[in-house]
Amino acid sequence: MKQNIGNAAGPHQGQPVLHSGAPPEQARAAMIMVHGRGADARDIISLAPELGQPDFAYFAPQASGNTWYPFSFLAPIPQNEPGITSGLQAIADILAELEDKGFPAERVFLLGFSQGACLATEFAARRARRYGGLIGFSGGLIGPGGTPRDYPGALAGTPVFLGCSDPDPHIPRERVEETAAVLKKMGGEVTLRLYPRMGHTINSDEIEFARGMMRAVL
Repeated sequence: MKQNIGNAAGPHQGQPVLHSGAPPEQARAAMIMVHGRGADARDIISLAPELGQPDFAYFAPQASGNTWYPFSFLAPIPQNEPGITSGLQAIADILAELEDKGFPAERVFLLGFSQGACLATEFAARRARRYGGLIGFSGGLIGPGGTPRDYPGALAGTPVFLGCSDPDPHIPRERVEETAAVLKKMGGEVTLRLYPRMGHTINSDEIEFARGMMRAVL
């Protein structure tokens, strides 16, 4: 099923949003899944069966041109605008729609891979509150080294999982560790796992940990 959520305010507004899993009126929790560069919403939402939680409704926004922003997430933020702001708004639009359907943020997960993980973690930091969970596969907070991380708000005990290869060709270990430290300081219950020479992918240990986080909410 496709839904168009949001408006035409940026390149990613008005793009389709894919749905999988339980119908929203029957679901007990929801997950917003954000795909990586060069992939699409179908790729990331294909993880839903592996997560194996039939009581979840899954929603995956599509990036215009299959890319949320053009350059590395370590580039100066203005170089990646309006993509970053528009991508964050795409997540906010779905979250608002879910809240209207009766899902409080405490029952909504944010999950992303690669570029999508960067957006998901940045969204949670910029719009800090208690979420059902935050799962970042191979990603971290956006911006070059030295970017101020004095985000307002608190995650208020939100479970957070960050997993990444060590090394990863796109995501420096130091940025993943910095992201974990920032989110922990903001009140997140953070688990960080670095996997030797895993490559830029998602492994079974990460999926199993995510399953446990989701079961805990139910």
